[in-house]
Amino acid sequence: DMHTIRPQDWSDHALWWEKKKTWLLKTHWTLDKYGIQADARLLFTPQHKLLRLQLPNMKHMKVKVNFSDRVFKAVSDICKTFNIRHPEELSLLRKPRDPKKKKKKLEEAEEDDLELEGPLLTPGSGLYSKTMTPTYDSRDGSPLSPTSAWFGDSPLSEGNPSILAVSQPISSPDILVKLYKPQSLLDKAKINQGWLDSSRSLMEQDVKENEVLLLRFKYHSFFDLNPKYDAIRVNQLYEQAKWAILLEEIECTEEEMMMFAALQYHINKLSIMASDNHMNNSEKEVDEVDAALSDLEITLEGGKTSNTLGDITSIPELADYVKVFKPKKLTLKGYKQYWCTFKDITISCYKSKEEAHGTPAHQMNLRGCEVTPDVNISGQKFNIKLLIPVADGMNEIWLRCDTEKQYAHWMAACRLASKGKTMADSSYNLEVQNILSFLKMQHMNPDPQFIEPITTDINPECLVSPRYLKKYKNKQISARILEAHQNVAQMSLIEAKMLWPSLIKLYYDVDLGLCREELIGITYNRLIRMDPSNGDAIKTWRFSNMKQWNVNWEIKMVTVEFADEPSLSFTCAEVDCKVVHEFIGGYIFLSTRAKDQNESLDEEMFYKLTSGWV
Repeated sequence: DMHTIRPQDWSDHALWWEKKKTWLLKTHWTLDKYGIQADARLLFTPQHKLLRLQLPNMKHMKVKVNFSDRVFKAVSDICKTFNIRHPEELSLLRKPRDPKKKKKKLEEAEEDDLELEGPLLTPGSGLYSKTMTPTYDSRDGSPLSPTSAWFGDSPLSEGNPSILAVSQPISSPDILVKLYKPQSLLDKAKINQGWLDSSRSLMEQDVKENEVLLLRFKYHSFFDLNPKYDAIRVNQLYEQAKWAILLEEIECTEEEMMMFAALQYHINKLSIMASDNHMNNSEKEVDEVDAALSDLEITLEGGKTSNTLGDITSIPELADYVKVFKPKKLTLKGYKQYWCTFKDITISCYKSKEEAHGTPAHQMNLRGCEVTPDVNISGQKFNIKLLIPVADGMNEIWLRCDTEKQYAHWMAACRLASKGKTMADSSYNLEVQNILSFLKMQHMNPDPQFIEPITTDINPECLVSPRYLKKYKNKQISARILEAHQNVAQMSLIEAKMLWPSLIKLYYDVDLGLCREELIGITYNRLIRMDPSNGDAIKTWRFSNMKQWNVNWEIKMVTVEFADEPSLSFTCAEVDCKVVHEFIGGYIFLSTRAKDQNESLDEEMFYKLTSGWV
């Protein structure tokens, strides 16, 4: 009984030159042309190797990835496997080393014990819907058709891919406590050291087979989020935001923490219900979701609808008594009431309403300013903190509003003015509504008849960050979560999840780079020099005003030149300049995306903007 010996398929193998960290992929080149001498050690090895990916929902999966592709391309393939559109928003991050765990060996042993859920995945195995046909139920993100119909022979069909689109509640508080590390801003900045270089391959960056890498949303600029096609993307975004809040990577107030906890509780509850009653689904809600979507799209895009909606001849204005406080002035007076008018992008302060025709006591142009909320609803505190760019830095000014309504209108106007837009912009009313609904979600409803009895299934210790467990009893937290839940109880599952990206964008869009004892923050539209002790902006620079930026790789210095102000230079200490450089180029690349583009990405353009040596 002769066994036929199958010839081995070597097509995936290639030569790797360890010493020079180079793949020899140009097979028509001679070794001589590569500069290889007789004593060089070359490794004949498969290009596709296993990675253990930790997804944003903290679950691990084994994925076969091409170690010779540039990371940008590898991430693109991984995202196709997981059905995540717009892979340019994600990247791979090395696990931050825990400084408290001195022994590297211990940590590696822990890594080896990782339970690896899920089947082995090979990118490009046909899971991605090339045509934009809805593959998911737009209410709960589960596959519409029997899974096999659209996964075909993909390895995911055994592993039920919808698991990636469904949020899993955190099973035990120990998981949180183990991961929780209260961090200074400098520590948070150091996490960014771990981003891989998108324009070089995994192998060139010393990634080993079977290593654990984190797949994360890197740029907070989420394009064209659509529940019809993006169930997995939306869920993983929600999960990344959820963990960032629970592990306090994102600062938020106690009231916001309770609101986020209520949203999580709501999502967990609905996810369980959805999986229970998925058998008898109807499609009637899909149209409602579509309608809600177009509104949401405008919201997330920052209102890029046409400006012709309002009356073009007049730009709306605000005029009201507002309390103003300039902390830099050495006075003990605190807030002083002025009659303030907000026209175009300028606030003028007058001693009284009657003097509003004369010369203002103060005037501030808000273009390019930093706007930060300082709100405590139960204490009825509605403050807006403005940092306004001046020649030598930033002027700090606080506005105090009396009511939520006043606050929402002034806050929305400040946010738009900081981007150089007026209240005539169509996104103004939406922004006001967003702020009002965000505040409303944090209200405490003391009306006891509406509050569900406290049941045991709340698990408050899995819904708030560990420091609140020291501060309050579990029962107190449960009661507050249920009170806050009243405000979100009417939301559908997908609405509740879609909220997170926009909430996170409201007050968390800064990526931190660390440069010689100062923090450089990078957002989708500006650079910020920050005070490492409290995160306050010292000075900001807008990309729209930038002519070019250069990196001197020898001395690790980034220099940015502007149209009408002195250039900015900083030396990168803790975080490699490549990371900073790639964040700037990456955000600029993302801002060039347009709705009418087809699904293809201009990969070369990305490398032009982000790689310094290609």
